[in-house]
Amino acid sequence: MANNLPNIHPFNEISRFEPMRNMDDFFNNFRLSAPWSSWEPEPRIKIDVSETDDAYVVKADAPGVSKEDIKVTVEGNFVTIEYELKKEENREENGKTVRNERYYGMQSRSFALAQEVDESRAEAMYRDGVLELKLPKKPGSTKTRLAVN
Repeated sequence: MANNLPNIHPFNEISRFEPMRNMDDFFNNFRLSAPWSSWEPEPRIKIDVSETDDAYVVKADAPGVSKEDIKVTVEGNFVTIEYELKKEENREENGKTVRNERYYGMQSRSFALAQEVDESRAEAMYRDGVLELKLPKKPGSTKTRLAVN
């Protein structure tokens, strides 16, 4: 039975002298206060991109945006979609706002396509909160291989 007893060295921790040993545990368990931890990053414009032999079709979510506030830029194979969500005046007579999860402000999304776009034939249509872009491929352009980082 004496062989089953653990071998205890009461001064083992002191003899190694590792004063910062528990600092990693301290920082790993460190949490910001409740108001900071509930912050979420601003939402991104969600897009779907499909491709045919002669064009790209991009569908982007833009709910609650007027079409006058949407700006699309196409340069070669690089596409940028920008719009501004505007906050409406919200007056509350008998209470206060408890939580507001809707985002207001500028939204932007940029991406590169595999081939250059013919900007002169590009079309944009906005309906029911969805922006649809028809981006014809530039004749004679070849596919560009993008490096993965």
